[in-house]
Amino acid sequence: MKLVYFAWVREKAGLSTEDVTPPADVTDVAGLIDWLKGRGEGYGEAFADLDLVRVAVNQSHVDLDHALAASDEVAFFPPVTGG
Repeated sequence: MKLVYFAWVREKAGLSTEDVTPPADVTDVAGLIDWLKGRGEGYGEAFADLDLVRVAVNQSHVDLDHALAASDEVAFFPPVTGG
């Protein structure tokens, strides 16, 4: 699974992309985030307030209960506002 981080999520996580193999019990976006939080302080900071994080799977916006597959690309980013 490829993870992509944007803006301040990237800054807090400490990297822009990574390839991961989550445990078998990680089946949805919420489970992935919980697993990531356990991988280090930066991840915990990045995902401390999930109201401030948006998620896309394979370039489509999804909710936290969206099911994941090993071949997915999951992107995390802050809400975007227009001006």
